[in-house]
Amino acid sequence: QVQLVESGGDLVQAGGSLRLSCAASGSIFSINFMGWYRQAPGKQRDLVAGITNRGKITYADSVKGRFTISRDSASNTVYLQMNSLKPEDTAVYYCNADISALGDRNDYWGQGTQVTVSS
Repeated sequence: QVQLVESGGDLVQAGGSLRLSCAASGSIFSINFMGWYRQAPGKQRDLVAGITNRGKITYADSVKGRFTISRDSASNTVYLQMNSLKPEDTAVYYCNADISALGDRNDYWGQGTQVTVSS
């Protein structure tokens, strides 16, 4: 069984920084993709940033230049460094991973971590 455990969400003032972490554990054979999505109240869940197992990185236009995604393959952990935070970044942030495990390949989600940016 694969689990994603997130941490790092908090309340921060506009202009501040936060670092989110997401660690994958279980009978993992390979991780094909890891990324972060966010969902604000009343809105759909959107991709913020993602990184493939080959190192290809994607960012939402709204976070380019402010957020940085990175990955530690040895520990199956993905990080999201968020700088120059804005009130519009307020949302629940979810870790997502495309993982091959025990002969199967599935999409996994973390439980979500709240990021609140005050003006």
